[in-house]
Amino acid sequence: MHALVETVRIDGHPVRLRTLAPAGRVRDALAPTIVMVHGIGMSHRSFLRVQALLSQTHRTVSVDLPGFGGLSRAGRRFQVNEYADLVVRAVTARGISDLVVMGQSMGTQIAVAAALRHPDVVNSVVLVGPVVDDRRRSLPRLGAQLLLDCAIEGLRMNVIVFGDYVRSIPQYARELLPMRDFRMLDSVRALTVPVLVIRGEQDPIAKHDWVERLVAAADAGALVELPGPHHVQEHQPVAVARLVDEFRRVQTLEATRDGVPL
Repeated sequence: MHALVETVRIDGHPVRLRTLAPAGRVRDALAPTIVMVHGIGMSHRSFLRVQALLSQTHRTVSVDLPGFGGLSRAGRRFQVNEYADLVVRAVTARGISDLVVMGQSMGTQIAVAAALRHPDVVNSVVLVGPVVDDRRRSLPRLGAQLLLDCAIEGLRMNVIVFGDYVRSIPQYARELLPMRDFRMLDSVRALTVPVLVIRGEQDPIAKHDWVERLVAAADAGALVELPGPHHVQEHQPVAVARLVDEFRRVQTLEATRDGVPL
């Protein structure tokens, strides 16, 4: 299966979209489309396995944000809301307007911000290893948690992690403070769309007590924990793909039952 790779410029900033869909139907009116947003320092490569599986039944778009994934240096810091707007505008510029936004790590903040700022486009969010725990905000602690996670990610994922980090060091450094300061709990509390949180049971960054509080804050939230570390979507791609597919099916059934047009 070949991906359609496009770079869209929004206000001069490049956003790379990697689109996969059933039978190559990347331009068809398939809804909803699952948009995948990587974490700080990372790229679309952190979603390779789960995107391949989800694209068997859904149109999927994995995103490379400005300054990451080998894209040209952004030259400035972006706030989370700005990244959310860039993602939504880049995807909708390709004629896609019914979105499930799936974020990992810092990408979960962008997913939540996208749903808050674009409720007419984003109908649900999937948060994989959400950050930042409001009780563990210090940058030294976050750095220590990241190093601990690298010790358990395994060779394949660490090759991706370190390869992506080397390419994105300038932007990584710029985005640490916006990521740390984003009020994730308050933002999830303000959401009106369904929220699925997926956590790796060995994740030292998104700890159990934190994700429990996050789900409790959601208007309609669910939590599933799977064996694995922070990048659980790469360690458990089949399970994660099934969860996302089931999440969508439940929403479809509930919308049909309530008489909401799909």
